[in-house]
Amino acid sequence: MRTHHLKVLKLTLAISTFALLGASTQQTAGQKPATPGGQQAKPEDTEVWEPVPKIVTPGATNDKPPSDAIILFDGKNLDQWVNTRDKSPAGWTVANGVMTVDKKAGNIETKRSFRSYQLHLEWRIPEEITGSGQARGNSGLFLASPGPGDAGYELQILDSYENKTYVNGQAGSVYKQYIPLVNAMKKPGEWQIYDVVWTAPVFKADGSVETPAHLTAFHNGVLIQNHVALKGETRYIGAPEYKKYDTAPIKLQAHGDPSPPISFRNIWVRELP
Repeated sequence: MRTHHLKVLKLTLAISTFALLGASTQQTAGQKPATPGGQQAKPEDTEVWEPVPKIVTPGATNDKPPSDAIILFDGKNLDQWVNTRDKSPAGWTVANGVMTVDKKAGNIETKRSFRSYQLHLEWRIPEEITGSGQARGNSGLFLASPGPGDAGYELQILDSYENKTYVNGQAGSVYKQYIPLVNAMKKPGEWQIYDVVWTAPVFKADGSVETPAHLTAFHNGVLIQNHVALKGETRYIGAPEYKKYDTAPIKLQAHGDPSPPISFRNIWVRELP
């Protein structure tokens, strides 16, 4: 009899414990989680109201400059540009809303200097282009030009429509550093579009790199460089390396290849924090 009573007692205790646990679960179901201090969490705990982002009016289409853009070329003149060599007025030609490279005049760069920014730029390989490989519509967009000549960080411009060359030197490459994810090139004679986000490098006081430069780029609306970390300034021969700078102009290259010169239009930039 004692064994029977003991089994009944254990069963009764088990049922009572299960009932209590069920009641506790019913009481807490649907309740908001508690904060570390024991108080109930509220939606307002994770709402941020300031600072309020400034209002920027977008362009009528994605290629048109928004209200906070700095216009670098609108088809009228080269007032925003100088010759890289001696900072004299830019010597390229402007006609019919388009600027065309003058190879004898050399590279041009912006009068203003920039750190990090969003850039829109359109370029065109002439329909009658000649040559092959790197000698076919060669130019370059230097995202930061902290020195003379071809010093800086280059996103390659080239006719890469059915034109074979080394892949880290084709259109859309970070020259000699990163191959583009895809080849989004249109035919010669058609306008190409680069949309770029450039994050400038950060240097320590001793000139060493704290944070490398980063680049994201779209070619004709197609992602070709996805937040790549640059290894340093562009080098035609040898490994890239960094040299400390604060702000720098944006530069366009007048390459010396023998093919007909390329053209640019609709260039604007938005400075970023």
